[in-house]
Amino acid sequence: MEKLAFFVILVSTAFGQMDFVGDQVLRVRANGEEQLAWLKELGALEDLQFENKIDFWRSPSKANLLVDMRVPFHSLQAVKVFLESKRIPYTIMIEDLQALLDQERETMLLARKSERSVGEFSFSSYHTIEEIYSWMDDFVAENPDLVSKIEIGQSYEGRPIYVLKFSTGGDKRPAIWIDTGIHSREWITQATGLWTANKISNEYGKDASLTSILDSMDIFLEIVTNPDGFAYTHSTNRMWRKTRSINAGSSCIGVDPNRNWDVGFGGPGASSNPCDETYHGAFPHSESEVKSIVDFILAHANVKSVLSIHSYSQMLMFPYGYTQEPAADHEELDNLAREAVAALKEVYGTEYTFGSLIDTIYQADGTTIDWSYKNGVKYSFTFELRDRGQHGFVLPADQIIPTAEETWVALLKIMEHVRDHPY
Repeated sequence: MEKLAFFVILVSTAFGQMDFVGDQVLRVRANGEEQLAWLKELGALEDLQFENKIDFWRSPSKANLLVDMRVPFHSLQAVKVFLESKRIPYTIMIEDLQALLDQERETMLLARKSERSVGEFSFSSYHTIEEIYSWMDDFVAENPDLVSKIEIGQSYEGRPIYVLKFSTGGDKRPAIWIDTGIHSREWITQATGLWTANKISNEYGKDASLTSILDSMDIFLEIVTNPDGFAYTHSTNRMWRKTRSINAGSSCIGVDPNRNWDVGFGGPGASSNPCDETYHGAFPHSESEVKSIVDFILAHANVKSVLSIHSYSQMLMFPYGYTQEPAADHEELDNLAREAVAALKEVYGTEYTFGSLIDTIYQADGTTIDWSYKNGVKYSFTFELRDRGQHGFVLPADQIIPTAEETWVALLKIMEHVRDHPY
């Protein structure tokens, strides 16, 4: 095992992967507006070189709300001194990020070796974009009467953007849209998408509820919503969040694809700085990864639900994120979210919070579900999957199946409601 771990490090170095040795993830709680302002200033004053930046995994947005931030090793002492001088309490959430990443890569190598030996695709391990796209082709070939693959566009770097369509026939029937991996480093979401696709194909004709849904509606599932960013997390920087588009006038790459939608665009719940993780882009739908979805949903004209799956924090949220104004269907969406998280909890006891995006987590402008709701998709929800911070974006592979299983129960609860409440 020690030899394999050493091999993992050699492979990472050979392929130029960014090193996070000694980087810690700190959990901070700003007690009051003054401490919150200090945290925001800490982020604003950091060096623009990525290696020196504090990476907020949970942004400082509200007083008394937990903030998680990855601090590079060489900045660690200065940041801790700063926090202590301002009497801002913190704990160490992750002692050494690289240690977790080494474990993750080691597990992937072992899983890949096992897959080759048995000749089967594993849904309990993480996969590259090439492996996922190859699996899609096999999956469609094995389920021709139920599943097809649609290319809805291309990424900035020219990768195809694929959507799996689950349908029992008919054109532009009422539909449910599910996307995973819009933020590329959230690997548990793409893994959950893979498991979910397989679950749908296996359960159609066996599970009465799912069969009823697919007999009257289509399901569109986009597993790799941010192909360039996802490929980059495997090749170079495991912690990459954004797209990989070039920003005019800036050396910083990429746009946050969940701040790029044309609703509340450019508001305070996003950043105008191309170097920030929540940079909204030069204009709405500037990212081909976003515009492809926009064009598809508008052209389809009969999408009834948009379910966008993220990680982490264990939350189920609905519009709005860009305004405190309640959505017109707030009560119905709130009740449905309550039912979904209750069903989810019954599987493994995992507890989710729920509510409107702005009330549950923070103000976020230009998000997927605010756009879909504003464009007539009543049942628009965002999931934040496991966990609540112990591993953050580096959720161990042994939690993939449990996460997918409990998420499926919540998804099914929402899809049943969509089926039973046409509009």
